[in-house]
Order: sequence, then structure tokens, then C-alpha cells
Amino acid sequence: MSLVAILLALGFEQWRAFDWRAGVERAFVRYARMLERKLNGGTRQQGAIAAFAAIAPPVAVAALVFWVADAVHPLLGLAVNVAALYFLMGFRRFSHAISAIIAALQANDLIAARRALAGWRGGSTSDLASADIARLAIERGLVDAYRQVFAVLFWFVVLPGPAGAVLYRAAVLLAGEWRGPIAGVEPSPLVQSRAEFGRPARALLLALDWIPVRLTALSFAVVGDFEDAVACWRTQAARWATQEGGSAVGVLLAAGGGALGVQLGGMLPTLSGDPDVRPDLGMGDPVEPDVLPSAVGLVWRALVLWLLVILLVTVANLVP
Repeated sequence: MSLVAILLALGFEQWRAFDWRAGVERAFVRYARMLERKLNGGTRQQGAIAAFAAIAPPVAVAALVFWVADAVHPLLGLAVNVAALYFLMGFRRFSHAISAIIAALQANDLIAARRALAGWRGGSTSDLASADIARLAIERGLVDAYRQVFAVLFWFVVLPGPAGAVLYRAAVLLAGEWRGPIAGVEPSPLVQSRAEFGRPARALLLALDWIPVRLTALSFAVVGDFEDAVACWRTQAARWATQEGGSAVGVLLAAGGGALGVQLGGMLPTLSGDPDVRPDLGMGDPVEPDVLPSAVGLVWRALVLWLLVILLVTVANLVP
């Protein structure tokens, strides 16, 4: 039934995205901020209590609703799973955002490409060349596909009902809200306090990421250039430990860059004139705009591979 729920949710999400998703996520972030105001004394213990208070209620509600629905009738339980995955997954957001950037770059409309990237990724894009836009689009695309599809699917399959998927997405939002200081920037006392307070939430996300991010990297290797993907993963992933997303994103981008045969990371121009120096990941040629469709294809092939594996596991469990 898990595979049926996944296929139905993916189909519904590609047909029409859940319009209220961003609003619900903003409501959860407001709730997290309220907990931070009330509980943040700058200690890890307070952060652990706040993280539990933020994550436990939605996970418990999701588990209870599924348990009651499944007890009434299995098809009702299936409907709850489909609805939860439809709400939680964001594959359409990834595919449509990167498609808009591809279309703008193919039309040589750099302004539209920058606008599309800024609307998707955030931050300033005014000084970015077409190659920079393509490189950042691939990086954001790989991370979004993982955070909003692959990891959600993993925890949905591992834990009963939608509880695992809710747990993962709540942990992502919480760790993003209570994130630590930015590498290379001197943190203020407020940022230092939030960093210590948010350490348990980030540790939870790191634990939740450990297995699925490696399975996702392995799937990129299987459907791409296996040898280069594994080599980059083994030798380069640790370089990203101090960057946004930490080592989990390093594993993902290193394997993705190797699988595609392109260089990710590296320097980016900034408004201040001082380049943002990031570790080099992947191997091969620098990213050009015409590589973007290949990146989309890599993610689609990896998703099909995951669905085939889930199908095989489902069939194996049905065989007496």
C-alpha cells in the first residue's frame, strides 16, 4: 500500500501542487519562533525541550489520524497516507523552478533566469552569469529533490503511516529556523545563543539524514557516472561540513557532481565584490546551462530507481 500511496501522491502533486503548503509551513515556523521566545535561554537542554515540543505534536497527530483511519478501513488509511505525502512532497516545485530557469537561459534572457533563481533559492542574483545560475540551480535542485522527495519517501516507508514523513519535514523546518552561524561571518551574541539553542534540532536532522542522504547519493551514482560519483563522494563530501547544510549536503552534491561529470561548489560573485569561496565538489567540466536538463534527468532516473526498489521490497513482503 505504501507504493500505491507514493504513486498517487506523486501523480496528484505533478497535476496540481498543494496551494496551502507554504502557509502551513509558515504557521509551523511561527510556532517554532514562539517556542524560541519562551524557552531560549541559550542552552542545549532548553533547545532539546523546545525541539520536542515543536515536533512531537504534529508527528503524534499524524500517527493517530492514520491509526484511526486504518482501523476503520485500510482504504481510509491509504487516503490519509496519500493526503499526507501530497502535502509534504515538493517534487513539482523542484521540477517547475528548474524548468523556468532552463527556458529563460535557452532564450538568452538572463534577467528572467536570475529572477527565477532568486524566487526559488532566495538571496541576491544580480551579479550572476549564466554559468553561475546553472550551477546554483543544479545545487539547489539536488538538495530540494532530496529534502522534499527522497528523504520524505525514506522515512515514510520506514515508520508507520505518515509519521516518519511528518517527522522529517518538521525537523528540516526546525533546523532551518534555528540554524547556526554562517561560515566566515562573525556571529552576534543573539546568533550564538540561537546556535546553541538550535543544536539539538540540527543534531536530530543530521541523524535523520544519515541513511537517506547516502542512499540518494548511491542512487545518483547508479543512474549516472558510478565511478566518478563514488570517488567524489569519498574524497570531497567532508569539505562541505562548514557550509550550509553541512556534511549531508556535501555527500549529495559531491555524488551528484560526479554522477553528472560537472564541477559544483566553487567561487561565486557577491554584491560586496569579495567572492564567496566555497569548496569544489564533483569533477569534469564547469557547469554550463545546457547541463541543466541532464540534472533533471538524473533526479528523475533516481526517483524511478527508488520506486522500483520499493516495488521489489513490497512484492518480497507479499511472498509467503
